[in-house]
Parts: sequence; structure tokens; C-alpha cells
Amino acid sequence: MSISFSCDYYEKVNQGNSFVTFNQEKLTNMENNRATVMAFYEKALTVNPGNNPAEVLNDILADDFISINTLEPEKSKQALINQIGFFWQLVPDLKWEPQEIIQEGNKFVVRSWASGTPNGNFMGLPTDGTKSFKIMTLDLHTIDRGKIKSVYHMEDWGAAMEQLKA
Repeated sequence: MSISFSCDYYEKVNQGNSFVTFNQEKLTNMENNRATVMAFYEKALTVNPGNNPAEVLNDILADDFISINTLEPEKSKQALINQIGFFWQLVPDLKWEPQEIIQEGNKFVVRSWASGTPNGNFMGLPTDGTKSFKIMTLDLHTIDRGKIKSVYHMEDWGAAMEQLKA
């Protein structure tokens, strides 16, 4: 009798003697998917003088990508690229720091800290680059064929506004 069990990290085959072998293809896909998710934070959301967020996002987002949160209609790939470009100008020290990543199949949950010092009209609040914010964010990414297909996200912008008004 042969029993086969498979998951993203390994395959276990039992034919009288138990042994575990790593499924290298699945492990490589997981590593690549994780690298794609990390690039979203480190190379697109976080301001880096050597990076162009539009180029990074064009590379890592699926053509039919959607961004979903509770306050706005769904955003397309191009709408998100435009928004991130605007944020890079408005918050020149914007930093997104993942603290915890949980992966299940092709889905990644990321808990992060986002921080920055806006200079200009920030969500209706005039700012002059003298006050900063630091907020928690939660995102759920779905990866399809190595690209981010969707992200559900929640940011605590209310806390950011309170910090900037203080």
C-alpha cells in the first residue's frame, strides 16, 4: 500500500518505510513567491532612490491585478502604480517594514509597520514635513504564476492622521 501526502514544503511517501523528501519545485516556487511579496514592500512601497516603483510594480503585479480595501473602489494595476508614485513624492521617507509573514499555499498575510514624514496635502491634512506617522498595516496577497494577482489591505490611516495633528 502506498500513501502519498503533499504540501508546499515537502512530500511524504510511505511504502512501508517512512521518509520525507523535499519537493524542490514547490519549495522554489514558494521562495520566488515570497521574494515577489517582499519586493512589493522593499522596492515598491518603501522609497528607494535607486528604484522606480512603476517598473517594480509592472514586473511583480499581474496584468489583471486588483487592490481591495473597505474605503475605496477596487484599484487596477495602473491605479496602484499611480498612487504609489504619488506617495513617493508626498512622503519622501516612506518605509514599509514587514514584521510577520504567514504563507498558506499561494496566499501571503503580511503584518507591517508603515512610517513616513509627509510634506504636502496628506489625505486632506496640510503637512510641512515636520511630523511623522507610524502605523500598522495588514495585507493578504494572492500570487498566481509568480505575480501578485490581488491584495486585500487595511492601513490604520486614522492613527496616522492623529499622529500628524498632534
